[in-house]
Amino acid sequence: MTYCVGVMVDSGLVFAADRRTNAGADHVAEFKKMTVFEKKSDRVLVLLSAGNLAITQAVIETLEEHLDDHDDTPSLFTVPTMFRAARLVGNVLRELHDLDAEDLSEHNVEFNANFILGGQISGEEPKLYQIYAAGNFIEATPETPFLQIGETKYGKPVLDRLVRVSSDLAETAKCVLVSYSPTLRSNVSVGLPIDLVCYRKDRFEVSSRLVIAQNDPYFTSLSKRWDEGLAALFAELPNPAL
Repeated sequence: MTYCVGVMVDSGLVFAADRRTNAGADHVAEFKKMTVFEKKSDRVLVLLSAGNLAITQAVIETLEEHLDDHDDTPSLFTVPTMFRAARLVGNVLRELHDLDAEDLSEHNVEFNANFILGGQISGEEPKLYQIYAAGNFIEATPETPFLQIGETKYGKPVLDRLVRVSSDLAETAKCVLVSYSPTLRSNVSVGLPIDLVCYRKDRFEVSSRLVIAQNDPYFTSLSKRWDEGLAALFAELPNPAL
């Protein structure tokens, strides 16, 4: 499993994804769950994936193959809008479902794949979508500016309380990383490293890209101070009258 999050604020977009795909007593695997499609001066698209690794990798590889097509086949480098980009990812999912779902079912394997797609194409505002295994999708809005896939329940309370569309990218990135602190503590299926990408609106190139690895000084300090702050606040709260 994994934990991926995308946030859309007035100043741009922030994306994060851990790399853990399997966890157990004797096996921990790591694969990148973030893919960046960048065509400078024209578009930046970021794709985050969660679910069956074979399915998500097949989707990404199919999308990457289409980038080199010289016919009329649409690709993430040629679609005119982010909506069309989300439709393209959904269509690839449907094609793979038609090919593989029945065979997977015979082996008691669920066709499970979810994506977050966000970015900006020249001529329109930044967009952020969550794409489901069936190929349908929803769009983030100012009222619901973040989307999550994977092990979402531990980080959601942090994002619900702290994400603001008026926040700058650095503050938004901090909030996203804070949401990983309880997730890493409570779920062994999510683990470092974390890939973090920030995109500033109308730049049409990735603004910053970080990898938060084990013992990263900033993330270690952030998590420690978050835990200590919560403990200190809890100690200040009044006890119930028993």
